[in-house]
Amino acid sequence: MRYKMILTQIALIALLASLVVLSGCGPKKKMMAEMAEFVKPTEMAVVSKNYILQPPDEVEIHCVKVPELNMQRQQIRPDGMISFEGIGEVQAAGKTPKELATILQEKAMLLYALTGQEPIDVRVATFESSVYYVLGQVSSPGAKEATGRDTLQTAIAKARPTNLAWLDNIQVIRPSADKSVKPRIFKLKYAKMVQKGDASKDVLLQEGDIVYVPPTILAGMGLKVGEFIGPIGQAFTTVNVIGQ
Repeated sequence: MRYKMILTQIALIALLASLVVLSGCGPKKKMMAEMAEFVKPTEMAVVSKNYILQPPDEVEIHCVKVPELNMQRQQIRPDGMISFEGIGEVQAAGKTPKELATILQEKAMLLYALTGQEPIDVRVATFESSVYYVLGQVSSPGAKEATGRDTLQTAIAKARPTNLAWLDNIQVIRPSADKSVKPRIFKLKYAKMVQKGDASKDVLLQEGDIVYVPPTILAGMGLKVGEFIGPIGQAFTTVNVIGQ
């Protein structure tokens, strides 16, 4: 009798899970917004000199006349500072590479005679603070370095979708820092893009974008059922161990 009740509960859970998944499959027209970012990556101007440094970016200093600085690589600390022997601490966060070079030059000129128009060159070694996110049914989820030329196709290829991924329902979510402006959401049929080789509607990703790869309908049902059955199975295992 008890097992019959449990089987009935499992059937109800499966039905509930299917309804939940199916209800979430319909198009959300109010949330969908066309993006104007169908641009070739090669047409984007990516200029590091205008880049605003933030933790945990890494910078590399080039200045042959200042041994304390030359070829030194520093990661910007959480407090926004970097430090060098003989030069001391310098505020790097919020500065462009050129602005940081000017500050370092002013400090270095107290110790060395520097000549030339730009004796100190600051280069961005890693753009760690500029990221986008890939979440859902992929083998390598998480934050990814945003180079300014990343497209949805490259992001998905690097993240490697699993067998549970719904490739024709991938979403790009662009959050808004302005509370009065709603996030922009675009749904892309990635599988058809790959099969037909049509990159005309590929999305050029921006910093902070979220790429969500949802599960297929059947996979979603399985995941939902698993969430409910898991604790039940664990409870049975505990009961059997205690009964022994």
